[in-house]
Amino acid sequence: MATKDSIDCPPGDLEAGEPLLVSCGPHGERIASVVCRHLLNGQSAPAGFIENRSDPNDLQAWCHACEEMFMAEGDMTEAFRAFNDMTLVCVDCYAQAKARHHIPAN
Repeated sequence: MATKDSIDCPPGDLEAGEPLLVSCGPHGERIASVVCRHLLNGQSAPAGFIENRSDPNDLQAWCHACEEMFMAEGDMTEAFRAFNDMTLVCVDCYAQAKARHHIPAN
C-alpha cells in the first residue's frame, strides 16, 4: 500500500488539473485516494466504510468510528484529525479496503 512517505506528486500536476498519483508497492503508480488509518489495519471485523458523498470521483472514506467522532466533534477538529489520521492510498488499495470493511445495510 502507498503511504504518506511514498507519495509521488510532481509540483505542476495539481495546478494542471491532473490527478494526484501515488507509488504503491503492490499496484505501481495509481491515482491517489484517502482513507482513515482504521481502514488499513488488519482487524477481523469490518470497520464500516463511509465514502465522501459530495463528489463520487473524489475517493475519500473513513470508518464508522471516525464518523461517530466527526459527528461528536461537529467538524474536522484537531482531535478528529488525530483520531482519523488520514492516509493516501492508491485506488486499488481503496477498493480492497472498501470490499473488506463495507457493512451492508439491514
